[in-house]
Amino acid sequence: MSSSKTFNSSYIIGISFISALGGYLFGFDFAVISGALPFLRTQFALDPVWEGFLTGSLALGCIVGCLIAGNLADKYGRKPGLMVAALIFAVSSIGIAFAQSLTYFIILRFAAGIGVGMASMLCPMYIAEVSPAEVRGRNVAINQLTVVIGILVTNLVNYFLADHGHDAWRWMFGLGAVPSAIFLIGVTWLPESPRWLMKSGQVAKAQQVLNKIGSVDFADTTMKAIEKSLAGGAVKQSYKMVFEKAVRPAVVVGITLAVFQQFCGINVVFNYTSTIFESVGANLNRQLLETVSIGVVNLVFTLLAMWQVDKLGRRPLMLVGSLGLSILYIVLAVALQNHFPAGLVSIFVLLAISTYAISLAPVTWVLISEIFPNKIRGVASSVAIVSLWGAYFILVFTFPILAKKLGTYGPFYLYAGICFLGFLFVKSRVKETKGQTLEELEENLIRH
Repeated sequence: MSSSKTFNSSYIIGISFISALGGYLFGFDFAVISGALPFLRTQFALDPVWEGFLTGSLALGCIVGCLIAGNLADKYGRKPGLMVAALIFAVSSIGIAFAQSLTYFIILRFAAGIGVGMASMLCPMYIAEVSPAEVRGRNVAINQLTVVIGILVTNLVNYFLADHGHDAWRWMFGLGAVPSAIFLIGVTWLPESPRWLMKSGQVAKAQQVLNKIGSVDFADTTMKAIEKSLAGGAVKQSYKMVFEKAVRPAVVVGITLAVFQQFCGINVVFNYTSTIFESVGANLNRQLLETVSIGVVNLVFTLLAMWQVDKLGRRPLMLVGSLGLSILYIVLAVALQNHFPAGLVSIFVLLAISTYAISLAPVTWVLISEIFPNKIRGVASSVAIVSLWGAYFILVFTFPILAKKLGTYGPFYLYAGICFLGFLFVKSRVKETKGQTLEELEENLIRH
């Protein structure tokens, strides 16, 4: 039986895109700081330490959001968690726009991070749980697609708002309420995850959802596989379970990949575009224009990744990406150190962005959504993504300080070394997951 007859493709893509609107919020908050920083430095008289902390405060909120989301999603379902994330983000976006002090700004950016953290964990997990194995990689990568669309649209908006006076940054942040409201409305239409429904004993509802996703044969086969993976009865989720010997190898891989995705250094390029190009003499208009170029390249190569992730597989893309970034960072560091023209630096930056966008960016989220067993997927995902956001905070907090001490080019030599270590880790520890159901992966990765 062909995939087109087995699955309701339009329905699956529809609910995946709606869920992935949470990724747009992620992309928005990720990009808005890059355009706003030149204004915020003046508004709040930021030194390198406070600039790093202001940028990284989002990540601290994301850590809290992941911890909340893990328990909320396992107790009440994936859908309520997504709705709470959208609501928090909408309120905090409006609040930031009216911030009058640095303290108030940081508190509200922390609150926005709670919403982003919840969405960053729940969106890929939800999509993985409603997607058939054959298209799961592509569908989870939809979340990364909406992230990069959020980055591109936000960079464009920032560019056009930049000429609207010293308070332009308030509009940059306040407009985040619009996608938040759209996301909140969309989530009300989503079905609950069939795997969560089965785990909570709502078998009939799970059957109804699976019947919408695919044929009767698909629904029955999936139900049996889920029942087998949940054998032994409902178990109360706890973080202690995440570190049990049987699941520890998968957890170590998940945490390491999450940390590596941040320590690879690319988010320094996203968040500190203006700093990087200012160091080679680019004016503010050129700095903001570079953020738009980065957004376009990021989008194009994310689409390419979506096309290839279920064909080439996860492991080859991760290997090429990590080694490619290692080489490109050395070239970029040399270019910055020797004050190459901004146009040449731009080429090296865009090559690094394209390499990341086709590999580490989407594939890390795909793997995190896949490698944990059904019984602990919620809390295990939260542990991995908490690690990711912790690494993001360290990365963006330390960059302004390192750049001041070592020069803007200095940190990129460090990131090149980390990427090479990441390449060695993927080569030795990461197994291919394409084309297998979540239950098959549990059987192959955990029980064997």
